[in-house]
This record gives sequence, C-alpha cells and structure tokens, in this order.
Amino acid sequence: MENFTHFNEQGRARMVDISGKDLTVRTAAAVSKVVMHPDTLKAIKQGGISKGDVLAVAQIAGIQGAKRTSDWIPMCHPLPLTGVNITFGDNEEDELYIRAEVKTEGKTGVEMEALTAASAAALTVYDMCKALQKDMIIGPTLLESKTGGKNGDFVRDQNK
Repeated sequence: MENFTHFNEQGRARMVDISGKDLTVRTAAAVSKVVMHPDTLKAIKQGGISKGDVLAVAQIAGIQGAKRTSDWIPMCHPLPLTGVNITFGDNEEDELYIRAEVKTEGKTGVEMEALTAASAAALTVYDMCKALQKDMIIGPTLLESKTGGKNGDFVRDQNK
C-alpha cells in the first residue's frame, strides 16, 4: 500500500500531508454532457424552463461545486481557488456540453474541483429540467487537462 498516498502505515485512509510541497500555479479542465430530447434543449436555449434560466443557475452551481469540493470528497484539501469558469455548448440537437476550468496557486492540484464543477452543473441542468424530461442522461464526465505539480501536465488524447 506504500504506492497509494491516501493510505497510512496501517492501511487506513488519510489526507495526504502537502506541507512540504511548493506553491505552483495549478489548472484543470473537466467536461461533462447532458443528453436530452431536442425539445428540452430548445426550451433551455429559449428560456422556456419554468424554474428559470437553466444555464445561469447551472453556471453558479458549477462554481459553488468547485469551491465546496472538499465538503463532498473526503480526502480533498480545501483550496483557495483563484478562478473558476463554466462554459456551455451544444450540438444543436440533443446534447448540452459543459466545460469547467479551475485555477489555483497552491500545493495540490484542482482536478477534483474541475470534475466536481462539471458534475454539479450537469446535475443542476437535470434538476431544473426534470419536470419536462426525466430520462436525460448525464455523462460521460472526464478530466480534459491539468497543469502544474510534480506529476506534470496532462492533456486527454481526443482520439480515444
């Protein structure tokens, strides 16, 4: 178990000690999508959802999710985020795309914050539109890229 940093000498879970690590700029981007009926996507884009502006609320939920990741994921450190940006796109048919970009200057990465932000935004889209359609599909949700830290940069191979 010595290769897994989230286990102590007894094999039990622990929060990794990052006190000796250097402060560096860390970024991460994650994406998710929500697949829905074309009429649902059209209603979102035209402001026809009775609960309000779906994308505005999902954007705030994504930002809030990034900021509160350590409340959701037990071994995550609370991080002072320096930026969170949530953007949306669609295929003009039945897929809504969500991209979350997170940045900090810290001792640990923000991959989990980006993934949580994308997930929170997608879940909010579902919540706001479930009266119109209950069989929406969320996902996949995945890390697109990350920079900084001792393990270096990562960019997902888009061909896989």
